[in-house]
Amino acid sequence: MQWCRVLHEGKERYGIVEGEELALVRGSPFEAYESTKDRCRLSQARVLVPVEPRNFYAVGVNFAAHVEWARERHKMQVGIPKQADIGYRSPNALIATGEAIVIPNDSPGPVEYEGELVAIVGRKARHLSEGEALGCILGYTLGNDLSERSWQLSDRTLWRAKNTDTFKPMGPVIATELDPAQQQIRVRVNGTVVNEYDTAKMIFSIEHYISRMSKYVTLFPGDVIWLGTDGACEPALKPGDVVSIENEHIGVLRNPVVAEAAAI
Repeated sequence: MQWCRVLHEGKERYGIVEGEELALVRGSPFEAYESTKDRCRLSQARVLVPVEPRNFYAVGVNFAAHVEWARERHKMQVGIPKQADIGYRSPNALIATGEAIVIPNDSPGPVEYEGELVAIVGRKARHLSEGEALGCILGYTLGNDLSERSWQLSDRTLWRAKNTDTFKPMGPVIATELDPAQQQIRVRVNGTVVNEYDTAKMIFSIEHYISRMSKYVTLFPGDVIWLGTDGACEPALKPGDVVSIENEHIGVLRNPVVAEAAAI
């Protein structure tokens, strides 16, 4: 099943994807919902981010090839992690598929994509074992963890390198009933495949992350957990580019890139 969140007749609505159409419901997948007779064509709908999260989590370094690339390309002092640590992102940076990624006019660059699988929490959870962990997940979507590398290296925190407005495209739908450890993530820039990897290569499993997180923090419906990227993140993005994150079960998260002056 695929859930999609859209703006329909001035209201935010969830619907179930049925071919080229969306069967709109009353309520949401995070609570009780009812079917309605309302339908719309996906091609004519304004698709929104799949959820506006209460908490926005991002796993740290979780793929070995990405560690090696970061060390060689950006001279980052990173290594294979000894434990599964979690970072945070700001919901203010979220944008939907089709919306523009805006590169600030004072960005030294490079600004690089990071195509990721995203887990979406479906129910409140605490103190989960690894065996119980996936039971709290509603489904999965795609994310693009845009990163301004100069700021990432120069700032004490990731507050602007990762959290600048528009730096977190997410969508287009929530896909349920898929195995997060057996997904292929593909990235295209201007139609050309620039990165492709398999989530089976995660250093720590999503079950391990969720179990470890839930030992200390309560997970709430709608929280998102971005699961990291693998390999290189080149070429750097520039105004005029179009970057796409793809998965056969979730679809395509596609966003144009513009300069700040062009967006004002």
